[in-house]
Amino acid sequence: MKPSEHEHEEVLNNRPPPTTQKEETCRNAECRKAERRWRKTKLHIHKENFKDRLHDYNKIMCTCRQTYFSSIINNNINNSKVLFTVVDRLTNSPTYMTPELVSTERCNEFAKFFNTKIHNIRQAISTSLSTKEPMCSPKPCKSIIVNMSPFSTINEEVLIDTVSHLKSSTCSLDTLPTKFLKNVFYSISADILQIVSTSLMSGVFPNALKTAVVKPLLKKKNLDTNLLNNYRPISNLPFIGKIIEKIVFKQVMHFLSINNCLDQFQSGFRPNHSTETALIKVINDIRLNTDSGKMSILLLLDLSAAFDTIDHNILIDRFENRVGISGTVLKWFSSYLQGRKYFVEMENNVSETVPVTCGVPQGSILGPLLFNLYMITLGEIMRDYGISYHSYADDTQIYMALCYGPIDSLCKCLEQINKWMGQNFLQLNKDKTEIILLGNSNERHRLSAYLDSKSLKSKELVCNLGVQMDSDLTFNSHVKAVTKSAFYHLKNINKIRDFLSKADLEKLIHAFISSRIDYCNGLLTGLPKKTIKQLQLIQNSAARVLTRSKRREHITPILKSLHWIPVCYRIDFKVLLLVYKCVNGAGPAYLSDVLQQYEPSRTLRSSGTAQLELPTVKTKHGEAAFSYYAALKWNQLTESIRRAPTLNMFKSRLKTYMFDQAFSSA
Repeated sequence: MKPSEHEHEEVLNNRPPPTTQKEETCRNAECRKAERRWRKTKLHIHKENFKDRLHDYNKIMCTCRQTYFSSIINNNINNSKVLFTVVDRLTNSPTYMTPELVSTERCNEFAKFFNTKIHNIRQAISTSLSTKEPMCSPKPCKSIIVNMSPFSTINEEVLIDTVSHLKSSTCSLDTLPTKFLKNVFYSISADILQIVSTSLMSGVFPNALKTAVVKPLLKKKNLDTNLLNNYRPISNLPFIGKIIEKIVFKQVMHFLSINNCLDQFQSGFRPNHSTETALIKVINDIRLNTDSGKMSILLLLDLSAAFDTIDHNILIDRFENRVGISGTVLKWFSSYLQGRKYFVEMENNVSETVPVTCGVPQGSILGPLLFNLYMITLGEIMRDYGISYHSYADDTQIYMALCYGPIDSLCKCLEQINKWMGQNFLQLNKDKTEIILLGNSNERHRLSAYLDSKSLKSKELVCNLGVQMDSDLTFNSHVKAVTKSAFYHLKNINKIRDFLSKADLEKLIHAFISSRIDYCNGLLTGLPKKTIKQLQLIQNSAARVLTRSKRREHITPILKSLHWIPVCYRIDFKVLLLVYKCVNGAGPAYLSDVLQQYEPSRTLRSSGTAQLELPTVKTKHGEAAFSYYAALKWNQLTESIRRAPTLNMFKSRLKTYMFDQAFSSA
């Protein structure tokens, strides 16, 4: 068994931690010997001796456990899956797949099911397309001035740097475990460079690297393990193939960036973009609509298996005619997409190999980028109808302001989107597409009735990229969901804190608790103190678990000793960090556009102080909008913080400033 697999099995199978066998065996023997002597003589001195030996043995075992779990936490601090598995196995009874569910026949069933599912979706799309309806063709593309071909040559230094930054995930098809390969990479880098260079220069992706290993993963813990539909396929690809992909990804992304080929409002898998920046932009626009007395309507579109149904011919056409990829580079992508296959693996059982005729490779480095390029013409439809939109990978949301008038343009836009989806072999899941109205409550009820007449059912609460959004943008439901989830994990962490050192315990708390408090907290600007207080209670409880403090102890000195700034300051920290990035050209363009530099009409002392223009707003919704709140908080900073020369220096100065603000009276 490979070392990486062995390490993973130890976690998953909940085996006892490895200890220093010699010392553990010796202490255990001494303990049992002392116990037998005491039970035989019943003397008090022998009882005390037994208690001392037992104490020493337990101390040794506790130290061994701490060392073992510390190594797992430190080696997987950025791997939430492994950390969750460790905590889950220590706090809950392990679940095992029954033997009849793990067999070659079962693997073949999964392989056939996953393949048939995609085939049925594409067949349904083909059937629904009407040849009588006019094709939904976007505007002719602008003439391409610059083409990308061929690839740039790379040297050994670039290759070594690329490999060092790749995750150490190992596929069962790999000849060497990835961690071992990285350790000896300097010895084999010349050979790997030859493989990579040959692929780039010839425009051919090696056939040996096109096979994926698929493992079925249960979607939710409480689902029936016998139903195939309750599983999702998790693909893994050979590591050498990922090295080639990463080299290609860097060069293609550089070309796309300098030529502005990507959709501005596509935030998926792009540097300096995230679900949070996407949502901040959408919520900012909606809050400003509300501040202007306008209603807003937001639609969350849901696609079925979007990455798996992509048509290869259409994708290649996007490369050539929309982006400007040609020659050897275009040939390489054609080779990369064609001739792919997969097999299902469960423990030591594998299925027959199944060919892949559509879709982008799951688990690949290039897959998300290819999907973004495939969707590049969808934005033109929304722009033609004057409707705002934003996408994160296959999650697309469209929204518009309603001046108390009809929404026929939105309905027509939806028809065109649905038609575009069909022509591009993507299936819009109407049952899971959600609609929410935001704004005045009385007007919402009137518009809701109008939507019903158009067969568009609106909701009061939707889940948008992991954030619970309500019609009033109070985010009460989101805070409640975060609180529930965080306390669940904190309870589990509290159960195992005796196994962990304080440093490792703090790492787990940041991985499971702080990450939940901080996720998309840039949306929580301008909320009432009572709402933020619920999140603060989570942080307080986490601090007490870490420091083993009693509930009666005042929390402020504890937070100060840990250097944890309170939640309200963490929100401002996130917002100001985004502002700094936008001001210095490292933030998303769609956020940079809503922040304007302050330029007084005449020379003042405030001239040249890197302040931002403060927009005029009327209501609390306007004050909570990113464009206003961010500018307000930014202008309140000292000039030395605003003009920090580097991002790390800005973070350091801002953290010190907020720490002083939070604990100045503590």
